[in-house]
Amino acid sequence: MAKITVRQVGSPIRRTKDQRATLVGLGLGRIGRTSTLEDTPSVRGMIAKVRHMVAVVE
Repeated sequence: MAKITVRQVGSPIRRTKDQRATLVGLGLGRIGRTSTLEDTPSVRGMIAKVRHMVAVVE
């Protein structure tokens, strides 16, 4: 299956609890951390939910 790499570029400070939990679910939590995940619709949905705090690295 295809892989997708996500890097956190924004801070979770003053964000809602569900957005923070989404970052943790993606394997992130600090600015600059990267995580490689399988490219599934559920992962794409999580990325879309916190798109203002993450960047997809190709």
